[in-house]
Amino acid sequence: MFKQISSYRVILFCSFLFALFYNYSFFKNLFLVYKFSGINILYTISVFFSLIAFISLVINLLSSRFIFKPFMITLLITSSFVAYFMDTYNIVVDHSMVRNSLETNLNESLDLFSIELVFYVLILGVIPSFLVYKSNISYGTFKQESLKKLKTIILLLIFIAINVFGFSKFYTSFLREHKDLKYYANPTFWMFGIMDYTKRTYFDGKVVVKSIGTDAKIVEEHEKKELVIMVVGEATRADRFSLNGYERETNPLLKKEEIYNFSNVSSCGTATAHSVPCMFSIYDRDGYSYKKGIRTENVLDILTHTNEIKVLWRDNNSDSKGVALRVEYEDYKTSKKNTICENGECRDEGMLVGLDKYIEKNKDKDILIVLHQMGNHGPAYYKRYPKKFEKFTPVCKTNQLEKCTKDEINNAYDNAILHTDSFLSDVINFLKPYSNNHETAMFYMSDHGESLGENGIYLHGMPYFMAPKTQTHVASLMWFGDSIKEELDVEKLNALKDNPYSQDNLFHTLLGLFEVDTNVYKKDFDIINPIRSDKK
Repeated sequence: MFKQISSYRVILFCSFLFALFYNYSFFKNLFLVYKFSGINILYTISVFFSLIAFISLVINLLSSRFIFKPFMITLLITSSFVAYFMDTYNIVVDHSMVRNSLETNLNESLDLFSIELVFYVLILGVIPSFLVYKSNISYGTFKQESLKKLKTIILLLIFIAINVFGFSKFYTSFLREHKDLKYYANPTFWMFGIMDYTKRTYFDGKVVVKSIGTDAKIVEEHEKKELVIMVVGEATRADRFSLNGYERETNPLLKKEEIYNFSNVSSCGTATAHSVPCMFSIYDRDGYSYKKGIRTENVLDILTHTNEIKVLWRDNNSDSKGVALRVEYEDYKTSKKNTICENGECRDEGMLVGLDKYIEKNKDKDILIVLHQMGNHGPAYYKRYPKKFEKFTPVCKTNQLEKCTKDEINNAYDNAILHTDSFLSDVINFLKPYSNNHETAMFYMSDHGESLGENGIYLHGMPYFMAPKTQTHVASLMWFGDSIKEELDVEKLNALKDNPYSQDNLFHTLLGLFEVDTNVYKKDFDIINPIRSDKK
C-alpha cells in the first residue's frame, strides 16, 4: 500500500525525472555550445536545477486535483515518445511538427516503429505512469490547496530568479544567443507546441474560404489544348540530384531528356503539412500561415474558375493537406486504386495508370494533373524503391537510422532518388505521345529536403530559422513537349537555371503555363514569363 503523498511532491519528483532522463537531447545540444569543463560545470548544474524548477512551475500552473493523475500520465507517456524521437533523430516538436504528426497516416507511423521506441515508452512512460496511478495522493480543502499552489509557484519563481540572476552573464548569453536550445526542453516545449498548434488551428471562429481570382480567364485560346502534369516530390534534396552536380549518377534517365533543371530553389517549410499548402497558395513564405491557407482559395481553385481547365489530384503520400479539397481527388496509397503495389508499398508509377482515360474524357479541356509522390519519405528509405533500383550498396534496411553507417543511409536515400528519376522519366514518356495534339509540360518540385545525419540531425521538420539547408534546398525541374516550345523560348531557361527561386514561384508559374489572366497573377514571380516575353 502506497503511503499518502502530496501532489506537489509528485510534481517535483516527476520534474526531476524529466530533467534527468527525458532531456538527453537538450543537454547534448547544450554541451555543443558550452563545453562541460571549468566554470561551465557550474553553469550546467544551474541549468539542470532551473529546468527542474521551470518544469515544476509549468505543471503546477496547468494541473489540478480533478485531472491530476490523467494529466501526469499523459505527460509521462507523451514525453517518452518525444524523448525517443529527439534522441534518435535530433528533431524538435514545435507546432509544425505537431501538425505533421497528427496528419501522418498509419503506414508512415509504422515506418517509425522500433524496439527501442518500445523500451523508451515502457521505461520512461509506462513504469512511472503506473507509479503515479498507484500513488495515494492527499488533498486538502479547496482553500488549503489554493494556498499551497500559490506558495509553491512563488517559491519556484524565486528559486528560478535567484538562479538566473546569480549567473546573469551566462543566462544573458544562453537566452539571447542560443534561443534554439529551448526547442529541446522536454516536456515544456512540446506542451507549448500543442498549445500553439491549437491556437493556430481552432480558435479563430468558423472557417470561411475566401474566393480569389474569380476573374480568371485564359488569355489566348489555342488549337491544341494544354496538358500539364505537376509532380509534387517528397523529401528530395537538390544536392542529391546529379543534375545539380552530385558526384553520383542519380539522374541517369532525366539527363537523357531535354529538361530544364533549377538548382537553387528553396522550400516554404520543412514539413509536408506546411510546405504543400504553402506552395500552392497565393501567400509567400513569410506571409503564409495555416489559418490563411485554409481560409483562402489556392491556385487550383483559380484554374477551375476559368471553366476551361480540368484539375485532377492523385495522391500516393499522406494526402493533399487541404489543397485539393475543391478539385477532383484520388487516393493511390492502397491497392484499392493503385495497381502497382508490393509488400504493402504502393509505387508512384501506379498514379500514371488510367490517366489516358481521364485525358480522353476531358479532351475538349485544358488539363492539370497533380501527382503527389511518396518519393523519398523517411526514415525507411529502403522501402521507397523496388529492388532493381538498389544500385548503391550496402543500404540501411531499418528505420533506426542511428544504427546505420553514414554510407548505408546515403545509399538507401540515393537509391530512392534513382527511383524518382525513373518515375519522372515515366511521366515524360507518358506525355510525349500527347505532344502531337496537346501542349504538354511537366513541372516537378519537391516539398522539402531531408537531413541524413549531418550534425546528428535526421529527417525534416526543424523550425525554419534553425533548419539546415539540407531541409530547405529542394529539387525542381521542367520539361516541355514540342508544341509548347513553339510559344516559349525554352533555351533561355538554361540561363535562368541557377537563379534563386522558391516555392513562392509555383502559384504564378502554373497560372503562366495555362496563360491565365487574373488580378492575383504576378508575372515577376512566373518562372516562364521571361521566356514567353522574349519569344514574342
